[in-house]
Amino acid sequence: MALIDGFGRKISYLRMSVTDHCDFRCVYCMDEDPTFLPRDQVLTLEELHQIAQAFTELGVEKIRLTGGEPLVKSDLTYLVEQVAALPGLRDLCLTTNGSRLKKFAQPLQAAGLKRINISLDTLDPERFTAVTRNGKLERVLAGIDAAIEAGFERIKLNTVAMKGSNDDEILDLVAFARDKGVDISFIEEMPLGQLDANRRQQSLLTSDEVRAILSERYELVPTTENTGGPARYYRMPDSDIRVGFISPHSHNFCDECNRVRVTTTGQLLLCLGNENAVDLKAIVRAHPGDTERLKQAILDAMMKKPEKHEFRTDGETQILRFMSFTGG
Repeated sequence: MALIDGFGRKISYLRMSVTDHCDFRCVYCMDEDPTFLPRDQVLTLEELHQIAQAFTELGVEKIRLTGGEPLVKSDLTYLVEQVAALPGLRDLCLTTNGSRLKKFAQPLQAAGLKRINISLDTLDPERFTAVTRNGKLERVLAGIDAAIEAGFERIKLNTVAMKGSNDDEILDLVAFARDKGVDISFIEEMPLGQLDANRRQQSLLTSDEVRAILSERYELVPTTENTGGPARYYRMPDSDIRVGFISPHSHNFCDECNRVRVTTTGQLLLCLGNENAVDLKAIVRAHPGDTERLKQAILDAMMKKPEKHEFRTDGETQILRFMSFTGG
């Protein structure tokens, strides 16, 4: 059995948010003083596992655990162990801000986590604290080293590229990735959440602009490599790492979309840039353990997946949910 949407796209990738909580307050991700969800509105570990099981039985081969910050979730290592054991799952990965990786990198790898993405927007300690509002760069750098030591199959840095914020560090960030032997992807800022529209419009740094900066120092060779997500990758002749670009504004990737998201409240989001959703939490709570009923709801939802997102660059916010709620 396979998940096929109304446009013939096979859905093989699930991004699943395990919490809306985070120990950072990044300017592009959440409000400075966020309101977090009551515990009874958030999926339990058992419900997360049941949803993951349903998706894998429908042919999903890749699951990424996200947040908020997933490493603040109690017993996350247990969930990783349970999900990693699901038949048919080829790739279990996680996105984190890295602040708690020094403690959790080795246990997560031992539990079955294969790959890890670590957010890193700047190498300047003061700028890092300003972007995250309260984060400490040294903790993230220690987390990156811990992940490397733990021996994950692949480690990637994720950088949200922003004019006037880190555009002067693009070359330094790639040099850092090369030195550590890890991949790096540059992401155009997603227009999610009710933030300062003028800041968004002025800060958008496109993938083409990032590549132009990198071409000052590095030769980028296009590659057809694909990790199952939206990034387009390049190689450099003198390095083993990959440089990726995720471009929801400048290079729409919807025609090849193979993914859906489940929020921490159990909403099945069929597109990052649309509000249509299906409430999976209501099903798992009304019919606990009934995976067949859950699978049928997921199959039915595929016909509601839109052809493409409609992100705009004129400063107008269409999607009012923050990225921390959606799942990174």
